[in-house]
Amino acid sequence: MFDSNSEQIEPKSTSLICMCRIMPQLQAMRFAVAEINGDSDILPNVTLGFQAYDSCNVLHLVLKGALQVVTGYDRIIPNYRCAGDVSLSSMIGPSVSTHSILVSHILRLYSYPLISHYATSPLLSNKREFPSFFRTVPSDIFQSKGLADLVLHLGWTWVGLLAVDTDYGQQGIHLVQQEIVNAGACVAFSENIVTSRPDRNAPHIVKVMKASTAKVVVIFANSVDLIPILEEMVKHNITRILIASDAWSTSTMASLKTFSAHLVGTIGIALNSGTIPGLREFLNTIHPSMTLGRYWIRIFWEMAFSCKFIDDKNQTGYLGNSLKECSGSENLASVQNVYTDVSNLRTTYSVYTAVHAVTKALEDLKNCKYPQGSCPDIWNFQPWQVILLLYQLDNNLFLYFDKNGDPPAVYDIVNWQLSPNGGMQHVKVGSYDMTAPPGQVFTINASAIIWTSAERKVPISVCSQSCPLGFWKAARKGEPVCCFQCVPCPQGEITNQTDSFTCIKCPWDKWPNSEKTTCLPKSVEYLSYEDPLGTILASTSVISSLVPVAILKIFIKFKTTPIVKANNYSLSCLLLVSLSFCFLCSLVFIGYPQHVNCLLRQVTFGMVFAVCVSCILAKTIMVVFAFMATKPGSNLKKWTNPRVSYVMVFICSLLQFILCITWLSIASPYPEQNIETQPRLIIIQCNEGSPTAFWCMLGYLGLLATISFVVAFLARRLPDSFNEAKFITFSMLSFLSVWVSFIPASVSAQGKYTVAMEIFAILASSWALVVCMFANKCFIILFRPNMNSRDQLIKKGRGTLG
Repeated sequence: MFDSNSEQIEPKSTSLICMCRIMPQLQAMRFAVAEINGDSDILPNVTLGFQAYDSCNVLHLVLKGALQVVTGYDRIIPNYRCAGDVSLSSMIGPSVSTHSILVSHILRLYSYPLISHYATSPLLSNKREFPSFFRTVPSDIFQSKGLADLVLHLGWTWVGLLAVDTDYGQQGIHLVQQEIVNAGACVAFSENIVTSRPDRNAPHIVKVMKASTAKVVVIFANSVDLIPILEEMVKHNITRILIASDAWSTSTMASLKTFSAHLVGTIGIALNSGTIPGLREFLNTIHPSMTLGRYWIRIFWEMAFSCKFIDDKNQTGYLGNSLKECSGSENLASVQNVYTDVSNLRTTYSVYTAVHAVTKALEDLKNCKYPQGSCPDIWNFQPWQVILLLYQLDNNLFLYFDKNGDPPAVYDIVNWQLSPNGGMQHVKVGSYDMTAPPGQVFTINASAIIWTSAERKVPISVCSQSCPLGFWKAARKGEPVCCFQCVPCPQGEITNQTDSFTCIKCPWDKWPNSEKTTCLPKSVEYLSYEDPLGTILASTSVISSLVPVAILKIFIKFKTTPIVKANNYSLSCLLLVSLSFCFLCSLVFIGYPQHVNCLLRQVTFGMVFAVCVSCILAKTIMVVFAFMATKPGSNLKKWTNPRVSYVMVFICSLLQFILCITWLSIASPYPEQNIETQPRLIIIQCNEGSPTAFWCMLGYLGLLATISFVVAFLARRLPDSFNEAKFITFSMLSFLSVWVSFIPASVSAQGKYTVAMEIFAILASSWALVVCMFANKCFIILFRPNMNSRDQLIKKGRGTLG
């Protein structure tokens, strides 16, 4: 039995195409049988025969033909075979999976093997359900995986799915969808071609395609059911990259120029092609006068040569005034159509292979290679015995069946391209071979693919454009994973590949570049001498420290003068020395923070300023004591001794010293790498160890300065000869103002600027003390010597120094 996979297409322009597809397969069976019968080495003294039955792909005719062949008679007689003298070895066909399922269930009752040349449903691989079914084409399981691999290999992550509503289409497209989704791609839409409707639901399908952003559509259908969809696409001028299943990947509808613009660039998986030597010559020998298949040949002849046989009823079902009479002398070799093209045989080769597979099983039976022991008689065998031999076919044969009755899964990847003469051709651009070694299963030559006229490179079909480096894919709520938005990486993170789902956090000592594509070493920041700011502050500190030294020299030179004597010469010298060190202590804050630097800088600053402010406090109190001692009956004269002032300086400084030693003992400062303040930088700084101790030290200085300010302010109206209190008031006011301003400034500053701020406060407060305490005295000593006399100092009402 032979069942053609004819395509009953309604439009008359496609009728020739249908017949051209039937004829090569029918003739391939004739050729294979003739070839075997003509070879004395194959089944000698045995003649193969066959019976062909055209079901027209109609289910009830398929069933009728199968039962008729089993009966061996024109009438169907269940459970009985009339042609008892001829053994029925097997049946070849049907081509449709649904039909094969039905026929297989029936033939299972009779244990007849059924070999399909085109049925690809995965259900037929179930040997419990279909123990007598074989096929010469791979299961759709492999095709579906191949289609998914093809889509993913070309970078398409947003595709539409279209399938005919039959077992073939629904099972196949379901497997494709599974493979695509499992690989991380997405399905934009999935629609069915409704075979029960004349328009195949084409208007709705094309409307969905037009609304979708997917540029690629995988179609699991046959060409007959696809034509209404293509017609609707032409009507609405919609073009998409179509991915074809094997049922239409090499369809002859490519010759219909109506669809050329919409089919160029189509790529799909096709049954592995093969060649049959001598078939071309054999096909050209058919003639309308032949008895075998005369009805089909005359139909084909009328269509091929656009003529009709006058002596017979017009077989094609249509007439035209332009038709000429068929003479029978037309030269078939001159016809260029699908029938005469034997360069890449696929379904035809599958039929040819099926005949040879049955022949090999019969040959094994004749040669007594039966696996169950005793050998059956070649003239009297049971069909189930052939089934066993079909499973035993040698793997070195050009065809063999696995345990599921399936052949090796080998496909060609074909691309639809325009030929030089304007026709359509199927060009092989790759292969999908499950028998190949790992890494070579899927091969494709992308450069050989020709896309649509508008596309010169692989088209892009994605829901969202690829995220560049430095961005990560954030899913859109309620949408597939392929639909996303590109979000810049958060601070401190990068992506070094496109379409990253997450960002990579840089190591603690590195920071992203501006594009957030790589991590670069962080810049190290500290107030160095090479830094312009550090250079300026260091230079200012050194130069400023010379000013108290210069004043000290002036005081030493003029120590015998009244103005110097009146201002407690010894205490003034100590104050000037401490002020010089106040300027110089800022140098400890500049440079790379070493452990020793961190230990000494705040302590040095605290001690030097404690001595300085203690001297001023002592001077202030001594002024008050001196005034009080001049009052009648006062016994405070003993407190005006200079030693008292030294004791006061010592005690005040000692308290600061004790505080600093306690600080260093309990929580001493240490160097640290700060990456929190400015994440882009590594700030090398000194951790004060105990912020409480630092602010206590600074608060103690503020306490001494406040006491000096209060005492001096209260003593500002004392007689002029003793009135240095007004200058102390201004100096302490300036000192306190600087350090009160330092508190919010230090909190707001970051990195090296925090250190610079403290240095500035040190220099500013030191200069305030120098200017307020000694500027007026030096001016008098150097430029107004006439005022530097005892008479001048004891004058009443003179606002000098006292």
